[in-house]
Amino acid sequence: MKKIAFYGKGGIGKSTTAANVSAALAEQGHSVCQIGCDPKNDSTRLLLGRVCSQTVLDTVRQCGDEISADQIVHTGFGGVQCVEAGGPEPGVGCAGRGIIVALEKLKELEVIRDDQFVLYDVLGDVVCGGFAVPIREGYATDIYIVSSGELMSLYAANNIAKGVARFAGRGRVRLGGIIGNSRNIDREQELLTEFAVRLNTKLVAFIPRDKVVNQAEIHKQTVIAWRPDSAQAAIYRQLAGFVLTNADLTVPTPLSFEELEKVVLDYGIE
Repeated sequence: MKKIAFYGKGGIGKSTTAANVSAALAEQGHSVCQIGCDPKNDSTRLLLGRVCSQTVLDTVRQCGDEISADQIVHTGFGGVQCVEAGGPEPGVGCAGRGIIVALEKLKELEVIRDDQFVLYDVLGDVVCGGFAVPIREGYATDIYIVSSGELMSLYAANNIAKGVARFAGRGRVRLGGIIGNSRNIDREQELLTEFAVRLNTKLVAFIPRDKVVNQAEIHKQTVIAWRPDSAQAAIYRQLAGFVLTNADLTVPTPLSFEELEKVVLDYGIE
């Protein structure tokens, strides 16, 4: 089964997109495990209907190394296995190092299985240290970057592409594409399409901004669960089908910051 990772700037809608893709795959009968690699512990909230308080790192701190998989793996919508890596106590330790410890523990407990679709939801403002582990250590082979047409979102996406390019020579990791999460910017889809081409990939989905997403989040559910017949749910299902079968993976060609600014300027977005 596929092992993929969603990266993107903080607040871009990455976790919402990941949870809806996981829900759509589970709805189709696939065995799915979603692993949140963000200290906020909110990646699986929409699948569980709550913020997961039993993170890997918290459990290790409380119980030591003698922990079991059922202490840190929780069942969410459609039977999705939900795991939150967690982070250090506020003001203490390194969140990136925490990701390394958490993923090593998951591997030791055989939580990450070859017969499952595994989706890593990773903080992506800076691809360094622990946050690069899914790319660097081969936990994920298919990388998708969630971005809007805003300059700083594209800047983060470009940095993530640099990380993928750097580690592509060491293993199977490749870029699967750009997932556009709309901010209702003029010519946003055109800009994201051009940006993807310049990165040697493609825009694999463009998710419109819709109030149903916010409504579902307020009710602590995915759109797939809250409004299964909505147009937005259909878009998430289409994206899930794409990532499940996509074989057109590439080594990205990141832009310089000057080139990125010019692309944004050419599309009239300031």
